[in-house]
Amino acid sequence: MDLNIIQIILVFIVAFLAGMEGILDEFQFHQPLVACTLIGLVTGNLVPCLILGGTLQLIALGWANIGAAVAPDAALASVASAIILVLSGQGKAGVASAIAIAVPLAVAGLLLTIIVRTLATAIVHFMDAAAQEGNIRKVEFWQITAICMQGLRIAIPAALILAIGAGPVRDLLSSMPLWLTDGLAIGGGMVVAVGYAMVINMMATREVWPFFVIGFVLACISQITLIGLGAIGIALALIYLALSKQGGSGNGGNSNTGDPLGDIIDSY
Repeated sequence: MDLNIIQIILVFIVAFLAGMEGILDEFQFHQPLVACTLIGLVTGNLVPCLILGGTLQLIALGWANIGAAVAPDAALASVASAIILVLSGQGKAGVASAIAIAVPLAVAGLLLTIIVRTLATAIVHFMDAAAQEGNIRKVEFWQITAICMQGLRIAIPAALILAIGAGPVRDLLSSMPLWLTDGLAIGGGMVVAVGYAMVINMMATREVWPFFVIGFVLACISQITLIGLGAIGIALALIYLALSKQGGSGNGGNSNTGDPLGDIIDSY
């Protein structure tokens, strides 16, 4: 399917917004369901892209930045796979192929994320220097520049796909050796584990360890859906709040740890 100039510009804008929202996280343009739907809307392929976005959204539910671990790039996967689906002209029949392409694109997008965040680190130093000078306009300029870099992180690959077409991109991804794709998957899993360990190391106290244990055990029960796990999480949070209201020294003691639930535990 060939796109006219107006559709190409609109797709570029959607890709740019999706890239920025990956950091801003305000209007959720980076979510697969939103990004794919918008691309389908501006290209006249709403239904196939909506199906693609819904399917990718289910996959991306488990993608999250945890500590130092950076999740696969859902924005790039959504935008690129939707563009490839539109260019292929297969409609609903091409959704399965687009999904297969989206996952390696999401992993490959980690490289772009690392590059942009490394450049953003230097921009922070420029902002610090501008703040010491008292130049607020320069601080704002560098902040906007860093956000625009995030937008271009998705918009530039989208423009390249539009320029070269879906076929060469599909062939390139298919030609990636197994050692490379498997290595990326194993490395990503290791980084996620390290990220979880860092978060637990910062958050875990003797008051919350029981809730961590209960959560990990329940997550291993495959029969419980995400909705069920969410309901259990809310229930545990309400239990914690209820116990917190009973804080203070117990049984006539004088303990005061600063955590009401900790005081209750101390009394026992």
